[in-house]
Amino acid sequence: QVQLVESGGGLVQTGDSLRLSCTASGRSFSSYAMGWIRQVPGKEREFVAGIDGSGIRTYYADSVKGRFTISRDNAKSTVYLQMNSLKAEDTAVYYCAANRGGVLRSVISSYDYWGQGTQVTVSS
Repeated sequence: QVQLVESGGGLVQTGDSLRLSCTASGRSFSSYAMGWIRQVPGKEREFVAGIDGSGIRTYYADSVKGRFTISRDNAKSTVYLQMNSLKAEDTAVYYCAANRGGVLRSVISSYDYWGQGTQVTVSS
């Protein structure tokens, strides 16, 4: 069992940067692949970025490629999402999620554990 707690959301302006953090409780954090998924009310969830257990392999949605960076610190059981050049369309609730298999996947349904979400609002 893994519990995930996100932090770092907030209200920023277009072009600003923000870093989200997600800290996991439980053991064997490095055995989990981690992902960031976002959701806007009334729209489907979008897989934003993912990273495998070792931190070597990453994946980004086309909508954020070149602007967002996912990373992890297994010693701190924490995964990060650095978001630069934010746009109004990045406004959403961002969720951190963990996949038991450790293999990087971009399929949202493959993630087993979820955090409570953190709101990111980008004003134009």
